[in-house]
Amino acid sequence: MLSPRFFIIGLWALWIISWFAAMRWTNSTAKRVSFREQLPYHLLMLAGILCLAVPAHGDEGPLRLWHAHLLGAWICVLAESLGFAFTWWARIHLGRLWSGTVTRKVDHHIVDTGPYGIVRHPIYTGILLAVFATAAAKGTIPGLVACVFFTLSLWVKARLEERWLSQELGVEAYADYRRRVPMLIPFGPKQDNPR
Repeated sequence: MLSPRFFIIGLWALWIISWFAAMRWTNSTAKRVSFREQLPYHLLMLAGILCLAVPAHGDEGPLRLWHAHLLGAWICVLAESLGFAFTWWARIHLGRLWSGTVTRKVDHHIVDTGPYGIVRHPIYTGILLAVFATAAAKGTIPGLVACVFFTLSLWVKARLEERWLSQELGVEAYADYRRRVPMLIPFGPKQDNPR
């Protein structure tokens, strides 16, 4: 029988491969934030990836905090699947306006329907759900540290993206969107000043 660990790793591999395969399905870039401005969230993301990739050695050890029993591990697989499904719903809904970096695409506009009516950054929300589910299944200190790095990385990127989009698409239009829709947590606080 295939283990939850197999599915957790397999889902990450499938998501990463499919995500990169779809990278060409975007409009042309009209303007981009400099690499220097994007470097902090890239470094935090790399740290998170490295921590999440630390293998959980055995059932016990100095880095293990808990052991997810079979039912708990399968619940983590389900949560990870839901996180990845949410990212894909958001990406498909955003269509050709999607970009892996902070950019303004040709014909860019505020999308506030579908998953973008639930949270302003549903792709980040889905990734965080997958990361937290993976860390919960692992039950290790590096897994929890990965959650911190991923959360900081995506929060920093979301703030940068919101400042950028406010300038590029109109401060008032984006401020109205921020008043109506929470940033990362469904039903969370709605107003988040990007300054």
